[in-house]
Amino acid sequence: MLKSLFFHRVFAVLAFLSIVPIALGQQSQSSPAQQPDDTQKPGETVKVNVNVVQLFFNVKDKHGALIPNQTKDDFEISEDGKPQTIKYFTAESNLPLTIGMMIDSSGSQRNVIDMEKEVGGAFLKQILTDKDEAFVISFDISVDLLQDFTRDTHRLQAALNKAKINVDYTSGGIPGMGGGPVPQHNSPGTLLYDAVYLSAHDMLSKETGRKAMILLTDGQDEGSRLKIQDAIEASQKADAIVYVLLCADRGFYSGMGYSGESDMRKLTEQTGGRVINVGNKFDKLREAFDQIAAELRSQYNIGYTPTNPKQDGTYRKIEIKNKQNYKIQSRAGYYATRNEEQQ
Repeated sequence: MLKSLFFHRVFAVLAFLSIVPIALGQQSQSSPAQQPDDTQKPGETVKVNVNVVQLFFNVKDKHGALIPNQTKDDFEISEDGKPQTIKYFTAESNLPLTIGMMIDSSGSQRNVIDMEKEVGGAFLKQILTDKDEAFVISFDISVDLLQDFTRDTHRLQAALNKAKINVDYTSGGIPGMGGGPVPQHNSPGTLLYDAVYLSAHDMLSKETGRKAMILLTDGQDEGSRLKIQDAIEASQKADAIVYVLLCADRGFYSGMGYSGESDMRKLTEQTGGRVINVGNKFDKLREAFDQIAAELRSQYNIGYTPTNPKQDGTYRKIEIKNKQNYKIQSRAGYYATRNEEQQ
């Protein structure tokens, strides 16, 4: 069955999961196998796999410039405060890359969505190689998979072009925020957290290689059944880096208040990405995509075997330090592979 059909079926199930945290993400974890040796090559996943933790990360100076030519000896790594032995290290830009392009089509985006489609499509044409792939999701009162996994940039651009603002503006006001017409079907307005969860759990969790989600949004969630922590946890379990390009036309809110940026920073900091505020400026959006492309091409890959051998599904905090005090942009931790015998 096509992944797109499974995606929509999982979204329907969310209605029954609005109270308790989602546990389905544990199903995507790999089961343990043999212990690796020091000569083992990096695998194609960031999650714990055969008892190895792999991390993709960037190194930057105090001005945010990417630092190349670092070596294994330039880094120290710890898990839950305990030093770990680095098993391998490489400057990694050749592993397959999977990108989830996610476009907010709620009412607040009506003045920026056209530039998002244009610049987002150009980015995909620039970044994707013949071994990479991407998919496109739009979200507003529903979450829609506009294009399943493909490397065909023409299909991806066509999918972006399908994203439509799904509200009625005939009576003015702010759709979905209690200040004007409500979105169609009498539903909440921006299912952002649900969209991130589904993109991570349903689309990316079983993919290999490097994985990233790029959200084109103002960061304001309205009506998701899931919480921001559910979105963060699903992204971490899928080993997906999340970038948020804040395309927020602040004039839209007309003094109503805006609070989306804070949660978006939590999401990106926990997954190794970052927030880039572009407002409604075409040039800023294009520059932001250029920065993301540079970071994805300049990643380092580090791997270690945890000193904590328990495979209990718990969250482990990770810290990578550079001996030259460069800034590390990396995910904050991981969920250990759950061993069914230890449940």
